[in-house]
Amino acid sequence: MRHARALWRLLRLIGHAASGLWTIRTRFPGWSQAQREQAVQAWAARLLTLTGIRLQTSGAPVAAGPVLLVANHISWLDIVVMHAAGYCRFVSKADVAHWPLIGSLATGAGTLYIERASRRDAMRVVHHMRDRLAAGDVVAIFPEGTTGDGRALLPFHANLVQAAISADAPVQPLALRFVDGTGATSFAPSFIGDETLVGSVWRTLAAEGLVAQVRYGAPQEHGGRDRRAWALALQGSVAQLRAELGHL
Repeated sequence: MRHARALWRLLRLIGHAASGLWTIRTRFPGWSQAQREQAVQAWAARLLTLTGIRLQTSGAPVAAGPVLLVANHISWLDIVVMHAAGYCRFVSKADVAHWPLIGSLATGAGTLYIERASRRDAMRVVHHMRDRLAAGDVVAIFPEGTTGDGRALLPFHANLVQAAISADAPVQPLALRFVDGTGATSFAPSFIGDETLVGSVWRTLAAEGLVAQVRYGAPQEHGGRDRRAWALALQGSVAQLRAELGHL
């Protein structure tokens, strides 16, 4: 039954992704930015429904930008969950732009790409983020730089936090967690180490009763802190939010 359920969800997921790509290519060019953002959020929320995942949010997300969101990183599913909770413009590794189907969807959703190994490219992205924040956008990053095992936070990289300082924009920390039907932490959506994306997707689709939890913290101003000090403080805030979600 688990395999049959996963296969049925996979077929629906593929159809939903194809529908999203069609919308991006045929309707986005004629839509306003607000219409695009609403469509992305609705598409993400529908994807969670099709994969049997319930979204649970707590705390108060900011109503509008400019704001930089910082979150812990567990899975490929994190971006979908955060989009479903509220549209934001993600910063992602450049490889994603070239992934079949996923890359086109990410680009259409307004993703900013970064070559992680290049310091020069990091500065380019910081400037681009600053400009988007100055324009009133909600921008989101995963300061850990990669997915973790969901048990502990990896150190936060500070480079991209500079964009909020340069734009004099607040940063809102948030925590992500996946739980099963009993309320215990679920590692089905995890995507770390030698795990494959296909395996992670299949485990997620086969799981029953998954809940994606998002807990928002209070927005913070830099208050004269440099990016390293602020990144360290934000790491503490995300850790506290994870604890409030009852993370094991």
